[in-house]
Amino acid sequence: MKIENDKVVTLSYELQSDDDNKQRVFIEKTDEENPLVFIFGNGQLLPVFEENIMGKAVGDDFSFSINPIDAYGELDKDSIVDLSLDMFRQDGVLMMEILKIGSTLPMHDQDGNQMMGKIIAITGESVTMDFNHPLAGKPLHFTGQIVDIRDASQEELEHGHVHGAGGHHH
Repeated sequence: MKIENDKVVTLSYELQSDDDNKQRVFIEKTDEENPLVFIFGNGQLLPVFEENIMGKAVGDDFSFSINPIDAYGELDKDSIVDLSLDMFRQDGVLMMEILKIGSTLPMHDQDGNQMMGKIIAITGESVTMDFNHPLAGKPLHFTGQIVDIRDASQEELEHGHVHGAGGHHH
């Protein structure tokens, strides 16, 4: 059986990216105990990721890179914002324990949507936060192996996700 639309694919992978000095850095990995399980072709993964594994069979290895534009986008300068230090006060007291460069904090936009922001600078009266995805502007390098392929059930296709082992549990 080969990977194609509506197949449940189980795979293990290691993801690396490049740091600011173009050196490879480890991001995350899955393994046979905790693999990635998804329905191929229903938009759960980056399209270019799927293009790179389409047609592969169980036991096949893969290795490919994805450019930032096809992954999490380029760095967006508009996603780096200065916020008033007053936003980090609780009962008038500055929350020093969270005000550290490199800290990632949940914030809310004017519509109430939660966004993760990373503190990149703190000055007299403002905190500069970067709301770009942590992997924005970075290439993604995947290596891995196809562990299993099976037909998705009608229910899985209707629900849009995998049920049972490695999938969605109720």
